[in-house]
Amino acid sequence: MPTANRTNRRIILLREADFALDGGAMFGIIPRPLWEKNNPADEANRIDMSARCILVDDPEQTTLIDVGIGTRWSDRHREIYKISDQDPGLRQALSKCDLTPEDIDHVVLTHLHFDHAGGLTYLDSTDTLRPSFPNATHWVQRRNWSWAFNPSPRDSGSYRRDDFAFLEHENAPPLELIEGIDEILDGIEVLPCHGHTYGMQVVKIDAADATYLFLADLIPTSSHLGAPYVMGYDLQPLVTVEEKQEILYHACRNDWVLLFQHDPEVPAGRVEFDERDRPVHAPLNTELDSLIGWEIP
Repeated sequence: MPTANRTNRRIILLREADFALDGGAMFGIIPRPLWEKNNPADEANRIDMSARCILVDDPEQTTLIDVGIGTRWSDRHREIYKISDQDPGLRQALSKCDLTPEDIDHVVLTHLHFDHAGGLTYLDSTDTLRPSFPNATHWVQRRNWSWAFNPSPRDSGSYRRDDFAFLEHENAPPLELIEGIDEILDGIEVLPCHGHTYGMQVVKIDAADATYLFLADLIPTSSHLGAPYVMGYDLQPLVTVEEKQEILYHACRNDWVLLFQHDPEVPAGRVEFDERDRPVHAPLNTELDSLIGWEIP
């Protein structure tokens, strides 16, 4: 494993697309008057969401964590999910970092739901399915890989085989299946969580200035910090509650920076606990905010 120079490591937020999902599904048992304060719904009860990815740019290697929703959507589904402001294949955002998709060495997938792995493939001018990151090693938890091919009827709509099945082919980019907690690359550790879906992984990234935690769908927005704020999409909501409480305890104690994948307004922050021992969002200090409080659209 190459050793990254963490002093020169850049953590950059890339916004692949904006979309929307049903607010009730996003907040589960929480009544609408409570969640709508910070997440206003449209006439179809949808709340705004972002498909945010993380670029870990080291002098020796470049790693992308999640790849967004991708471009293979019908007009009907674009309307259903209110897909807009999309960066096809993250090419525009990467170009601002003097990179192309072909420069990516590693793609780490928190899980294989369409809003996290949809950008793994694209259709070329002949409508042939192509890998978006042909030179990258792709990393995913073995349990999520298996579940994605045989999901339950409840969550089968979240997995689209055309997003990821190409990785089984002989000439596909390399696939690494991870089993459990592991430091897969220098300073990049994966922490499996099973409440949202089996084999999802939160990604912890060590840099010289701070430790960052990419929360995926464990805590999709800053509005989901509270224990009962669990998505209706989660397969095991009580497990999500336990996993969230454990992660936030360590994040507070160790002063980790939280990276929110789906919050359209708040890309990052810290967590504190109030006088009632409830987790609350805390903004970054000025120095860190200047580093990651912005993102490349």
